[in-house]
Amino acid sequence: MKKNDAYQVITDRICELLERGEIPWERPWNSGDEMPKNLVSKKEYRGVNIWLLSAMRFTSPYWLTFKQAKELGGGVKAGERGMPVVFWKWLEVENEETGEVEQVPFLRYYTVFNLTQCAGIPDDKIPALEEKTRPFNPIQAADKIVSDMPQRPEIRTGESRAFYNPGSDFVNMPRKELFKSDEDFYSTLFHELTHSTGHENRLNRKGIVELQGFGSHSYTKEELCAEMGSAYLCGRAGIVERTIENSAAYIQGWLKRLRSDRKFIVQAAAQAQKASDFILGKSYTDEA
Repeated sequence: MKKNDAYQVITDRICELLERGEIPWERPWNSGDEMPKNLVSKKEYRGVNIWLLSAMRFTSPYWLTFKQAKELGGGVKAGERGMPVVFWKWLEVENEETGEVEQVPFLRYYTVFNLTQCAGIPDDKIPALEEKTRPFNPIQAADKIVSDMPQRPEIRTGESRAFYNPGSDFVNMPRKELFKSDEDFYSTLFHELTHSTGHENRLNRKGIVELQGFGSHSYTKEELCAEMGSAYLCGRAGIVERTIENSAAYIQGWLKRLRSDRKFIVQAAAQAQKASDFILGKSYTDEA
């Protein structure tokens, strides 16, 4: 079997799932109320905002603006990046020429932050969420991939969300017991470890060393790279069939933002292969 065959099998499987159409995205860990909503108004976000906020994989469903956080007596943590949400409605406007009342769409963008990105919010302002936990059973093959990773970053559990911090070079993960399955835990950890391979002391990948804003070209490619890298590593650990549909749903959402770039997934897959090879301690080539 050629070296790239395993990667191609996983890539083909992802593409097959994507061709079926939209796959509902699901957060891999439990966080009580699943629908994203504003902390102050308690209203659920609608339309594309649901996907934009859910895709960020925060454990809390609550979001608020910088102003709302301040008015509640707290604030946004230093260095945190907000997420854009869209608000629109129809306005009745009188046509100056005809005098007729017409309906005109009114669109506005806001920046919101997840509750876990904030500090100092009084506990009595935060609705209690039912925390669902389950016994965690380690998967030996997946654990070995993590423990054998060369130049592995520190893995912390200080915050209830999954992310890679390139400045301090560490990965943060929610507690293992919060994940809906053991496979979901490893899939998420592989995603963040793939991000970490972009550090300047590893593969020096543009999406990590030249951080740009949410939704930018390089940001989106980096997210695709991380999720495809996770899928490749799940395949190596023998758990891909339990995680790949969720990965395909995540990738489907990001691809919607770059329909015009036909080479995008090919380039992201090549970067993901390099990243997973690095984690597995293998040499890599520039072959797609």
